Amino acid sequence: MPSPSDGSPAPVRASVRTPARRVSVDPQGPVLVEGPVEIVLDDGTVARSDRFVVAVCTCRRSRTYPWCDTSHRCRERGGSPPVERNPR
Repeated sequence: MPSPSDGSPAPVRASVRTPARRVSVDPQGPVLVEGPVEIVLDDGTVARSDRFVVAVCTCRRSRTYPWCDTSHRCRERGGSPPVERNPR
């Protein structure tokens, strides 16, 4: 069935309806997609994950792009503040 000329999506018949994928968008991080997932990259290759939830990188800092490796997080040293060695 063709799309209407006004740009709105074409109606879907109940007999051909497929289950919807759930996508969660975190403004500070990745897009979480219920899997399995196939992603077509810029060069046409396909990356596939069979995990039940996949974190898709949106910042392109990931070493495992298109999968998120949390490279978007600010790196801060944990622990207590340094001890002053020369108190006055």
